[in-house]
Amino acid sequence: MDQINLAATSPVARTPSGDLRGRREGSANVFRGVPYAAAPVGEQRWRAPQPVPAWDGVREAADFGPSAPQAGPADVADIVSIGGAPEPTGEDCLTLNVWAPAETTGPAPVMVWLHGGSNRMGAGSLPFYDGAAFARDGVVLVSVNYRLGQLGFFAHPALTAEAAPDEPLGNHALLDQIAALEWVRDHIGAFGGDPANVTLFGESAGGLDILALMTARRARGLFHKAVVQSGGGWLPATPLKTAHERGAAAATALGLSNPDAAALRTLAPEHLTAIEGAFGPVIDGRLLDRDPISAFARGDFADVPLMIGVNSGEDSLLNYGGGLKRFGQLIKPNAKLAALYPEANGDAEQLIRLGFRDFAFAAPARWVASRPRRSKAWLYAFDYVEEARRETMSRAAHAAEIFHVFEALDHRPDGAPPPTEADRAISAAMHARWIDFARTGAPGADWPAYVPADDAWMVFNDTPGGEVKRGWWKAALDHHGRKGGLLILLLRARDRLRTLFSAKVAR
Repeated sequence: MDQINLAATSPVARTPSGDLRGRREGSANVFRGVPYAAAPVGEQRWRAPQPVPAWDGVREAADFGPSAPQAGPADVADIVSIGGAPEPTGEDCLTLNVWAPAETTGPAPVMVWLHGGSNRMGAGSLPFYDGAAFARDGVVLVSVNYRLGQLGFFAHPALTAEAAPDEPLGNHALLDQIAALEWVRDHIGAFGGDPANVTLFGESAGGLDILALMTARRARGLFHKAVVQSGGGWLPATPLKTAHERGAAAATALGLSNPDAAALRTLAPEHLTAIEGAFGPVIDGRLLDRDPISAFARGDFADVPLMIGVNSGEDSLLNYGGGLKRFGQLIKPNAKLAALYPEANGDAEQLIRLGFRDFAFAAPARWVASRPRRSKAWLYAFDYVEEARRETMSRAAHAAEIFHVFEALDHRPDGAPPPTEADRAISAAMHARWIDFARTGAPGADWPAYVPADDAWMVFNDTPGGEVKRGWWKAALDHHGRKGGLLILLLRARDRLRTLFSAKVAR
């Protein structure tokens, strides 16, 4: 195994691609802006990531690389306040960052972080993803930048026509994530990490992408455990035909009504990011041959230890982009819903918000945890609100758990009041659960693995380390689970029809 050269302030990691000079920061050796794939620019835009050419000499790894070009909801003036990345951004964005323990007694567990942001904003370099607490506790933390928005999930008939028969389509962000995991497999030993003990974890879109990667055969064996934070589980992937239609509409909006692939690649990144859309996995028949939901229903997924959970206030997502109005058209407050949520006191908006949380996040998380498997799954609900916020908030907002998992309460982007000692105690205990999972494949002996008949959740509340509660939100989740079951049946039927049609065309 390659060894890290421990210098007082500038450690050098000798990797297969070349030497990297990082920085000693406290108990961590930190390497920023490390390229894991070649720049996806020019002819490489909308292609699978390519290896980084090896370099001679020592490459400096002191500064973060550019974040991916990105944009947030049109009604948010400053996307940094909701998890977007500030400038600089640029297409040459396929870099990662490593926080490694400065001193280890052997290969350390590795955790690879996929940031959230609806697959259209965010970056691994944001201050609340700082990996210092992980390195302090003996874990190598890797945070990843990957292509976003139209650059990360874009398909067009012209690109499909030029692609090789087995080249994945429309899933370039997922391919970037796979390339980062391959880099970890091949390089992390140079930082003291164990390539045979890799935990992939992510939040929101990062969690959704992990569920897709768990069903992609190309990603099998690249990670050995997974943590999905607020990643839902029932958001359908996009059929390639629909992705083609969306791509053609985006090109037309930018003045290209019938472009070839070369013309598409001349579009300026800032013009592409200005085109609104929903971005996520595409069923291309190559990387993903069916909807990930169908794959989980069939039992065709990476059977690795899994932690999955939700926050009690996931409905904070409805505050942006007209979300409350859109979801209010899908779920109608009525007497039945009011009976499921007595805490709403019949308030229509609260019924919509709680219904959104449970149908979009909690019920699918419970469903994923309940899939038959040889390995174990653990289910959690994050229900802690920092003490200074309790006058204005009653539930833990979407992404609020991140600051506790990373012990990053001092790095919130939204002008939060200073954390109290009680807040820090909750944070330290929750962070320790993630560390235990990375080390051993289990988040603690007092947290029972999920079994549907037992329906045990670890609820992170005012009790440091959380407390086990059975049947958490059960009546509401059973209700939404029945609705989700119909969705799953429809998606499985759609996938069967697609498979039959593809076989007929092949003959």
